[in-house]
Amino acid sequence: MVVDSLAFVSLCSTMPPALVLVAMVFSVALELRVDDFRRVLTTPRGIVAGLIPQFLLLPVASWLVTLVLDLPADVEAAMLLVAACPGGSLSNVITHLGGGDTALSVSLSAVAGVAALVLTPFNFSWTVATNPATADWLRELAISPNEIASSLLVLLALPMAAGLALAQRAPALAARLRKPLSRTSLVALFAFIVIGLYRDRALLDLAILPLFAVVVGQNAAGLALGNLCARAFGLEARARRAVVIEAG
Repeated sequence: MVVDSLAFVSLCSTMPPALVLVAMVFSVALELRVDDFRRVLTTPRGIVAGLIPQFLLLPVASWLVTLVLDLPADVEAAMLLVAACPGGSLSNVITHLGGGDTALSVSLSAVAGVAALVLTPFNFSWTVATNPATADWLRELAISPNEIASSLLVLLALPMAAGLALAQRAPALAARLRKPLSRTSLVALFAFIVIGLYRDRALLDLAILPLFAVVVGQNAAGLALGNLCARAFGLEARARRAVVIEAG
């Protein structure tokens, strides 16, 4: 058993992370139906509630925090960049595991990915340019539409469509694959995290604690703002959970 575990961890270290994300999205899609997405389209306020904290509330809040805190310019620029970027495919998996509205989460990721072509460079540019610490450090962010489109296609659209098709045409096979595939991809994800921490263990000292606190605080702010916005739009519990995770 120990040998098998070590072999699995070794295999994970050589696998591309994107492949693990594809497997996770595919496993999530096995439990969804097309009707789930039709339901999301009939209540678009969930999409709006999920976009506002990602592209308005968190960028503005992070910008205000960088004006107050006296941090190195590159750290403040990194905070502003993180705040300007939308959630990714991993949020769909976390939403699914957390009992949230997975169809809403997937729809949000797709819409946010397209909106990011315009809104991410815009938010990053104005927040950096209006912060005295970063005004002369970096002003523009270039995003390739082709890279965004290919990322959405490979990491979200294709595995989601494949999972939905398999669940529709071969439900018995989908049921058999669902749990082992989900568990394997989740273990692989944690293996990537452990391997990454081990490889960069030299950087893990007390000096990073202040920066770690900033990272935790910014993520907590994203979760809180997502919850606030979801409640303001009157979303039910599962949809609210999806918005919170997507925003945070």
